[in-house]
Amino acid sequence: MKTIIIGGVAGGASAAARLRRLDEKAEIIVLEKGEFVSFANCGLPYYIGGEITDKSALTLQSPESFKARFNIDVRIFNEAVNINPNEKTVTVKNVLTGKNYTETYETLILSPGAAPIIPDIPGISSANVFTLRNIPDTIKIKNYINTEKPKSAVVVGGGYIGVEMAENLAKAGLDVSIVELADHLIAPLDFDMAADMHRYIKEKGIKLFLHNGITAFEHNKIILQTGEIHADMVILSVGVRPETAIARACGIKTNSRGSIVTDSRMRTNIPDIYAVGDAVETENYITKTPSFIPLAGPANKQGRIAADNIAGYESEYTGTQGSAVLKLFDMTVATTGLNEKDAQLNKIDYDKTYIYSSSHASYYPNGNMMSIKALWDRKSLKIIGAQIIGFDGADKRMDVIASAIRFGGKITDLTRLELCYAPPFSSAKDPVNMLGFAAENIVSGKIKQFFWHDVEALPRDNSITLLDVRTVTEFKRGKIDGFINIPLDSLRSELDAIPKNKPVYVHCHSGLRSYIACRILQGHGYNCYNLAGGWRLYESVINEKTVPEYICTECK
Repeated sequence: MKTIIIGGVAGGASAAARLRRLDEKAEIIVLEKGEFVSFANCGLPYYIGGEITDKSALTLQSPESFKARFNIDVRIFNEAVNINPNEKTVTVKNVLTGKNYTETYETLILSPGAAPIIPDIPGISSANVFTLRNIPDTIKIKNYINTEKPKSAVVVGGGYIGVEMAENLAKAGLDVSIVELADHLIAPLDFDMAADMHRYIKEKGIKLFLHNGITAFEHNKIILQTGEIHADMVILSVGVRPETAIARACGIKTNSRGSIVTDSRMRTNIPDIYAVGDAVETENYITKTPSFIPLAGPANKQGRIAADNIAGYESEYTGTQGSAVLKLFDMTVATTGLNEKDAQLNKIDYDKTYIYSSSHASYYPNGNMMSIKALWDRKSLKIIGAQIIGFDGADKRMDVIASAIRFGGKITDLTRLELCYAPPFSSAKDPVNMLGFAAENIVSGKIKQFFWHDVEALPRDNSITLLDVRTVTEFKRGKIDGFINIPLDSLRSELDAIPKNKPVYVHCHSGLRSYIACRILQGHGYNCYNLAGGWRLYESVINEKTVPEYICTECK
């Protein structure tokens, strides 16, 4: 069996190594048009920021190491320029010599990846405008910083790579701004969860220009839709597109985005041709709809699955749920599954809950709070998405929730998970358990909730009672208009001040004390609603919602 693999990095390199492990006698050729066949593309920003100091650490495998360990023929600087499915041949261009040659195959795996989107904006080809996809891009940026000594940078795009680049440019000593068309960073987050992230990143000195876009680059002047910024260098990070021209040219089916369409075994519409990685359309694991979710984990799995099927082992890819994590200085941002926008677009009848919980036992030193949000289907109770903004331990909680989603877990199943506990690592009731408990109270009808986006519309005409059960000191620091303050520990003694014939809308700092207040009130015959996420979430969202107007006014 002779297999040619076009493209390395995650999917192609994974497929090559797996195929060798399954078939010692197979002839395997990997064609890579660049210099590096297998490198840590997710680690590139950290080399620029100085977290990774050894450039060679970014190279995971070389042609020599592939040959020595796996007996795989890796040909760098060899670009596949044409596929002839009828003849089962690939035309290959030697990038260094410019000469073409033809290679036959029995099976073919496409792993061309995705290229950065370059918008059609005046001045975008300027020498101080960069993209980041591979090691040469990284070296180019690093050399520019070392030789030109820029003092400021603008990152265009607030996705994962954009935010990671902003952090690492700041660590390299630059004054950094992020320009993002949407109203918040990291598209898989909902705005209410992104608000904490916005506040934190600004505390770290990074400026945000949200709800704004670039209209032109004029050397060190970046013209925005509203206002302008002066910066010495620009990093474009506005997304990627599948690099599939060679696939389309030979009749391989692609979708409207250009992604290669495969079945669950990673087979294209042409016999004996497979495709994996960022160039491939995937099925969203939750909605079962076609999706484009370019992530390293799915690419590696798809490479393995393609190799399995070529070697005669049945293997299927069951979809991508979009589990991802981001390091932002000391903060951790993690997501999995759907956000509210996705759920609404897919017409899912969902509910949601928020908790604010410590990373480990409160009495053990140096605990950090994390904000967790989960969405679930009202009918099936299956978890459909989650988001966490926190510090220590946020990633492991998201991994637990992501695993629960993958195995069809209900939100109430989280109450039954037996998770590791010791004071330095968690609490006896882990935050994941607490998320389940909070949701179970909603599902069972023990508590009714309202949300930060409902607060403004609540009537202030005395037809309902608006109650704040935080301490007097907390109340004085900030309050929601119209809410009266009766601290939780005084509530039972002041019930006479609360009319029984009116609904009571209650909040505290995080939603926990107000839940207790609601249970007290319901025990005395009141109709009570609890503010999910509490004052902390409300205040964060409302304050951050003023940011776009503030920034645009400032930069005029």
